[in-house]
Amino acid sequence: MIRIFKFGGASVKDAAAVRNMTTIVDRFKDDQLVIVVSAMGKTTNALERVNRLRFDSMSYAEPLAEIRNYHEQIIDDLFGADSAGRLVLQQHLEALDSVLAQPCSSHFDLEYDQIIVFGELISTAIIEAWFRHCSMDSEWFDARAIIRTDNRYRDARVDWDQSARQLGPLKEALDSGKRCILQGFIGRDETGNSTSLGREGSDFTAAIMAYLLDAADVTIWKDVPGMLNADPKWFKNTVKLDSISFKEAIELAYYGASVIHPKTIKPLQNKGIPLYIKSFLDPDSPGTIIQESTANDGQVPSYIFKGNQVLLSIATRDFSFVVEDNLKEIFEAIAEAGVRIHLMENSAISFSVVFDYDDYKLQLLTDKLKANYSVRYNEPLTLITIRHWDDATVTTLTAGREILLEQRSRHTLRMLTRN
Repeated sequence: MIRIFKFGGASVKDAAAVRNMTTIVDRFKDDQLVIVVSAMGKTTNALERVNRLRFDSMSYAEPLAEIRNYHEQIIDDLFGADSAGRLVLQQHLEALDSVLAQPCSSHFDLEYDQIIVFGELISTAIIEAWFRHCSMDSEWFDARAIIRTDNRYRDARVDWDQSARQLGPLKEALDSGKRCILQGFIGRDETGNSTSLGREGSDFTAAIMAYLLDAADVTIWKDVPGMLNADPKWFKNTVKLDSISFKEAIELAYYGASVIHPKTIKPLQNKGIPLYIKSFLDPDSPGTIIQESTANDGQVPSYIFKGNQVLLSIATRDFSFVVEDNLKEIFEAIAEAGVRIHLMENSAISFSVVFDYDDYKLQLLTDKLKANYSVRYNEPLTLITIRHWDDATVTTLTAGREILLEQRSRHTLRMLTRN
């Protein structure tokens, strides 16, 4: 039985976490396991700083040293005098240095993807070396040799047919009883450039592999007991959702539920592959199952907070109506800037969109629009979504907040707020 396990950054953040992950994996000796692993801890954030500083022609020595020191500490704690972990780290750091030494182009997203992949490459290499150190039969795979994408950098789209044709070596390893370890979040386009599937996209990688391999199920191992009705960082009295449907999960993910990536659900739903969300701190607990039945949906309200949002308002300069031709022009600019809209609203002479604040994308979009439109924006704002809302919940969540924009339907209420 092929099963897909995904371990996020928190589940491999230090040596103790890696040992705990190993214990979990070792419980499933009779299964064919594909193990998808994220970058360790906050490595992706550090690589993002490296990319930004390099792009701005500033020194990135400090975050690069932090990355090296952080992984060396984990390796020392795991391997001691054994040099295996240090060798694989050095190999990938040298490859990163080679990328950084290349002239920097003016394409921010392209440069981002060539650098960001090293978080996952390093983490999986260390973990596979640790598995071998523990005499676990395993094999490391470069996900970029399997997952073919287009060249929409930082949000690449999967070429499913070509990816399926590249599964041969991994299938052979599974059939021979090896645990297959590969990176989440990353792929490669037809020119050989690295691509990424969107921030936090390792969940999506797990779903891609499940779809391609017709896996029995997918398990995402988290530091929470399952899928909760709210982020415990915002709320104390959260409720675990024991079972929800693919339909409900994709709604929650689309609105920003942090426990799963928005693209994760569709490939699983297409083949009826159940998704489990379980705690790596308590692997015996049942967690949450996401599957076809809608019987348990809507039993409690779910709250989703997305911070660091920007409200961009686009208006005609001569007070003429915003009509279809204007909207076509606006949406083309939004697509070209790589902006993902979370909420939108139009009036007679303006059109407003809400999206994650990103200074590069915001500047790119405003530059494209300001020649023909008046463009204004507000940030940082918070987008609140309440799924299966009720009046009492709305009153509680909006206390002390200014509501800038509101949309509601029978099941979903969304409010853009400022404290």
